[in-house]
Amino acid sequence: MKNRGLPLSDHRNRPSAFHTAVMMLLIAVMTAASISGKTPALFRIEAYGKEAYESEADGLSEKKLVLKDPTDGTVYASYEMNVGDLFSIQFIHSVNKSSVTDWFEIRDDGIYGIKTVYYGFGAGVPTQLEEGQTLTYGDDGSMIISGFEMKMNHLIYRVGTVSDHILTLPDETQISLRDLCGRNARVEFQW
Repeated sequence: MKNRGLPLSDHRNRPSAFHTAVMMLLIAVMTAASISGKTPALFRIEAYGKEAYESEADGLSEKKLVLKDPTDGTVYASYEMNVGDLFSIQFIHSVNKSSVTDWFEIRDDGIYGIKTVYYGFGAGVPTQLEEGQTLTYGDDGSMIISGFEMKMNHLIYRVGTVSDHILTLPDETQISLRDLCGRNARVEFQW
């Protein structure tokens, strides 16, 4: 397909063919639901603020880690999570150019930041410990600050334009946020 004069940034932020197909399927299902007057269980969202997708088969709610655009609410993906599950987001720091991994834990009342792992001092990484935090060193030379216990009411990342952000799920599946959401996309994590 020829470039029709659109700026390169418009091409990079376009959804992939897979995401377009998924959106078309969702539109078709929602259109059919509106005609029939019934909301499919997959799209039923609980009113108390946390997103839970209800299964008609067993009547129970499964909690999902939902990745969405904080501006327009577009859902990029969702992943089943349980209380106590850990996930991480790894990226190359834009200023000091070293790897940083932020770790989060799912708790009853939300997502908590619990530790940060990094490899070099510099702008944008912690240089002092706050009360309750500890610094340890990994066998690979990493510096690990833990003890944050910080509830993340609005956990939002901007996907890197130079380097990717990698989401690692509890089963060690790794997801490129650049491939999922696009370069420079804002991604909010909710549970």
